[in-house]
Amino acid sequence: MMTDPIADMITCIRNAVRIERPRVEMPLSKVKCGLAEVLKREGYIWDWREEHEDGAPSKQLSIELKYGPNGERVIRHIRRVSKPGRRVYSPATALKPILNGLGISIISTSRGVISDREARQRNLGGEVLCEVW
Repeated sequence: MMTDPIADMITCIRNAVRIERPRVEMPLSKVKCGLAEVLKREGYIWDWREEHEDGAPSKQLSIELKYGPNGERVIRHIRRVSKPGRRVYSPATALKPILNGLGISIISTSRGVISDREARQRNLGGEVLCEVW
């Protein structure tokens, strides 16, 4: 039984980037789609899509990972901030740039999953899901 599917998604991405895989697949959920959409908007992945194979019990989320022209990693670090045992919430005024703007935090707000830049612009706070740089 999986207790933290978001941490599982982050671990799948981290492991796939370390071995330079072009694509990673995982079970689908709405929050994972929101997370993938933020990563795409911020330029950390190429694209994502929902896939349903015949005979499979559930849909899969397929993420195409992004690498630089010489094979360097675009996602260097990705870590879970808010965990099931310790939820981390932050108001919009307390959201600080990660590495002076070189990285992002992904926030789950009442308006959906957005990056910390968008949350500051919209003056929204929420649960800090993860940090990427």
